[in-house]
Amino acid sequence: MAVIDLLELPAATAPYSPLVGLDLGEKTIGVAVSDATRTVASPLELIRKTKFTDDANALFRAMESRGAQGIVIGLPVNMDGTEGARCQSNRAFARNLLRLKDIPIAFWDERMSTMAINRMLIGEADLTRAKRAEVVDRAAAAWILQGALERLRNA
Repeated sequence: MAVIDLLELPAATAPYSPLVGLDLGEKTIGVAVSDATRTVASPLELIRKTKFTDDANALFRAMESRGAQGIVIGLPVNMDGTEGARCQSNRAFARNLLRLKDIPIAFWDERMSTMAINRMLIGEADLTRAKRAEVVDRAAAAWILQGALERLRNA
């Protein structure tokens, strides 16, 4: 399977199977998962990057434990709509995942997701910087996945 358009993801996965959302950082991978009805995204875990194969296997284990069959990866598009080095890195991550496992992968524009999560964690949860660092990537993954789920629901 190749990287597909987000709107093709439901047809490429079994009904009532959760989806996983990823926020790819330089040192960590924030992972979120949807419920079986693909209505709500929830933060799941944080994978600290080591070697790609180990990171991918940790992701695949998390997916298997939840029965997830598709992946939505946040794509950090520039504010002017262009794609920079981080987008290329995220696309390469997806290609490398596909070399290990045949799984449907789609991208979702994640502009401003981390900033929005940080504002929420500061304003509503009143978390310190150290505590925010522990949850921001997982929460950003949930933000990305929730946006994709809403797009699928409204398609």
